Amino acid sequence: HSFSSRRSRAPRGGRGRRQAGRSMRRCPAILSRKCKGCAGGVRCARAGGGTSSHAYPRSPLLGRRRREAVAAEEEVEETPQEKKLRLAKLYLEQLRQHGEPRAVPGAVLRYSCAWGRGQGSPVYILLSLQVQPPDPASIRVFRGHQLPVTCLVISPDDRFIFSASKDGSLIKCKWEVESGKKLCVVPGGKKGTEERHMGHSSHVLCMAISSDGKYLATGDRNKLIMIWDTATCKRLHIFTGHRDAVSGLSFRKGTHQLYSASHDRCVKVWNVAENAYVETLFGHQDVITGLDSLSRECCVTAGGRDGTVRLWKIPEESQLVFCGHQGSIDCIQLINEEHMVSGADDGSIALWGVTKKKPLALARQAHGMQDAQGLQQPYWISAVAAVRNSDLLATGSHSTSVKLWKCSEGFRKLEPLWDIPLVGFINSLKFSAAGDFLVAGIGQEHRLGRWWRIKEAKNSICIIPLKRRAAVPSPEGPDSS
Repeated sequence: HSFSSRRSRAPRGGRGRRQAGRSMRRCPAILSRKCKGCAGGVRCARAGGGTSSHAYPRSPLLGRRRREAVAAEEEVEETPQEKKLRLAKLYLEQLRQHGEPRAVPGAVLRYSCAWGRGQGSPVYILLSLQVQPPDPASIRVFRGHQLPVTCLVISPDDRFIFSASKDGSLIKCKWEVESGKKLCVVPGGKKGTEERHMGHSSHVLCMAISSDGKYLATGDRNKLIMIWDTATCKRLHIFTGHRDAVSGLSFRKGTHQLYSASHDRCVKVWNVAENAYVETLFGHQDVITGLDSLSRECCVTAGGRDGTVRLWKIPEESQLVFCGHQGSIDCIQLINEEHMVSGADDGSIALWGVTKKKPLALARQAHGMQDAQGLQQPYWISAVAAVRNSDLLATGSHSTSVKLWKCSEGFRKLEPLWDIPLVGFINSLKFSAAGDFLVAGIGQEHRLGRWWRIKEAKNSICIIPLKRRAAVPSPEGPDSS
């Protein structure tokens, strides 16, 4: 990996301290403040690091106490990161002994692979084996935006959808999934009047919702980030600081820490609960077009025409650089803590592992070719989505269809599954948390510009149900899985 950092400092988590302490183990008697020499020939810090003759006679009781004291000391020195790694290794060893569990319909398995250590294989749901081919007749369409839909999110409980568009007077809508009702509309206004009205005054390009469903964040072309209460649709705060359009937002899972990306080529970190700015990270050489994050204190970004995907490690203030696309990288999504997928305007879809700087799999011309003004060129990939911790992906373009994909051979291969007919620019895609439906935001134009216009398309929100196949009984019995 290419590696850079704003300043050099020791990694957090106590790793340097731990390594320095391995060359000298403390005498167990120090723990009880009764050290008079060196018990059992252990190197003693208080005795100058040397070894000395045994001050007390050897006995089974002393040996047991010494072992317990040393074990207690090592447990105290173990950092939270090292404890997680140890537990992950133990879990993976149990999987090797008993075999990996088979995919069970409706099961939710935790991703337990040690990040970046190459320890074992990730545990994920084989959702592609359970999902039936979607029925186009079952697609539900929500109309309400006058201009192209640019972004959307689904609430953590899968009950509501929040969407935004290029419309200056109809900025944000809240939809109820079950009934299709429009529950809330936040009107916008003219540029410079943000303090006098609730909504944005320009195109909303991105949005994110916190994992507890409390906060919604939206970013626009006027460099503003607005924080909303999801229950009441009331605006709570405005973050300023970016010098260009805000193009990517993501909450760190389980927290109220917000990451934002912008066309000013930087990533900013915010604390939404305290309405506070935290820090800024630099590295991209072109506009950032997409951002995503999960539970770890890091995020991934798509760097547009600088041709790179970057993984930002926030505590270390460092970044890993990934290269593989030939065109502008327009969208990115984390599948789990170890893998991610990205799409570019060269028509390619790349599947990445965080330990490899080149793609694990690359599908070129994923949505086919188009004839644009007499020139043959690939359909741009404008949106990607993944069911977290599974092998099921979705991609969108303006090729009159959304495609579903399967990650096979341990995330080493991308296999196309089905096409879902949808006309227009697919500007946003999101799977529900349970993986039982897919939501697409459709517009007559691309979310970032007006290179083409598809007049027959409808600016709308489409919900695509994903039905599961009936569970097939296992010949070995119910306990085998």
